[in-house]
Amino acid sequence: MSPVAITLLVITVVLIIGIVVLYFLGKRAQKKQDEQQAQIEAMKQRVSMLIIDKKRMKIKESGLPAAVIQQTPKLLRGSKLPIVKAKVGPQIMTLVCDEKIYDMIPTKKEVKATVSGIYITDVKGLHGKPLPVPQKKKSFFKRAVEKAQEKAGAKPLK
Repeated sequence: MSPVAITLLVITVVLIIGIVVLYFLGKRAQKKQDEQQAQIEAMKQRVSMLIIDKKRMKIKESGLPAAVIQQTPKLLRGSKLPIVKAKVGPQIMTLVCDEKIYDMIPTKKEVKATVSGIYITDVKGLHGKPLPVPQKKKSFFKRAVEKAQEKAGAKPLK
């Protein structure tokens, strides 16, 4: 066999082994995520809260309890999380929000939220109506291109 064929064969075998390892690691991670999701679903409860403030903050700076900060892996302590300060009943709490619904949460308004421990999983309006998804602002470049296309009489890009 030529050296090129041997090199390609070795690279192919290494890639196949890598794919198999990633497959099994992915299955294990999916199983852990399913278990965690089941725990969240079991503990969830619906509460009415007044959203005071929301920010993306590092866990160390967020004001979460020390036990929560100690339980998080050291690699994740530096990452930013969506943190929501809300008044739940008579007390003000610092809660972690799901990334999917963070943009929908209005500040300075009262909402009904599904909470599991310190984790907000769902938010609805005060009377059970779904909250509108805010539209993202277009960048300066996209707005300028659209204006130029309108002046030229072409259809705007989406």
